[in-house]
Amino acid sequence: MGRARLGVVLGYAQDFLQTAGEVPDFEAAGAELFSVSETYSFDAISQLGYLAAITKTATLATDIVPIYTRTPALLAMTAAGLDALSGGRFELGLGSSGAQVIEGFHGVPFDAPLGRTREIIEICRQVWRREPLAHAGRYYELPLPASAPGAVGAGKSLRLINHPVRPAVPVHIAALSPKSVAQAAEIADGWTPLFFHPERAGEVWGEALAAGRAKRAPELGPLDVLVPVALYTGEFTEYALMEVRKQIALYVGGMGARGRNFYFDLAVRYGYETEAAEIQRLFLAGEKDDAAFAVPEELARAVSLIGTRDEIAERVDALLAAGVTTLLVQPADRTHDERVAAISMLRGILDE
Repeated sequence: MGRARLGVVLGYAQDFLQTAGEVPDFEAAGAELFSVSETYSFDAISQLGYLAAITKTATLATDIVPIYTRTPALLAMTAAGLDALSGGRFELGLGSSGAQVIEGFHGVPFDAPLGRTREIIEICRQVWRREPLAHAGRYYELPLPASAPGAVGAGKSLRLINHPVRPAVPVHIAALSPKSVAQAAEIADGWTPLFFHPERAGEVWGEALAAGRAKRAPELGPLDVLVPVALYTGEFTEYALMEVRKQIALYVGGMGARGRNFYFDLAVRYGYETEAAEIQRLFLAGEKDDAAFAVPEELARAVSLIGTRDEIAERVDALLAAGVTTLLVQPADRTHDERVAAISMLRGILDE
């Protein structure tokens, strides 16, 4: 199955400087990648610039930045800049986020995520190749035509001034629906699914992945499958599992309205239709603790790495067998030393 990468997801809601203080020890313990998410939090880019200065060899990635919050050219410029600062260690994670965040916090329409994602990646790769930027798509047209509303008419096809460290920055797409997963397998370097259930992944995503890979350009190479998972090795397993159940309840119950929630749909496709409906009902009624208790423990265990070394090794085997190539762990042990030990232990399991 090959050697899987070990990454660490750094939380966007904590004190970043305190979290970043743990990074050198995580890197020494075997972490090969650090990713930072962006919601309606501090931006991921400035934090990754800081990490570029305090890491040595680890890859740095966004996990994820929403496609609607920056122009395609700015995404390309930012990725090229971080790649240069880190000496070729950056990877760009993209995702659509959701209508609540995009329309509520950014005030822009949440429209055409698939079409926009495809065009954005095309534009980014053109910028990284230092070609004069010209794109005539359904959602983006560069240079802006003189006939566009409000245009001055002075648009010119320009190329990136700086010379990127690499002619292409790896791009990951966070995707859950069959169409978006198929697109990720076709055009991206990597695919990032949340709440990845290894025993049911083939049934839920196998057809979409196969369809996308059938159209995949050979020069892209194999698809990197990057899976975020909670990691906990301490005594309080039930507490750690409850934290995972709370996260699942938040996403299945509260990330979107009824009928427009990717995570609810995923739980249904996993076979938890009745449970998903109850989780959503309780969460939207404000009964968040009850919603967490309504999350099946078996689901929480399936999508996390929680327990003894042997139990974690068994789950790692299941993840690798399901095609995972990069584990993005969220260390949940209580102390810094315990978190470092957990990273080291998991590195040992992956190297066996």
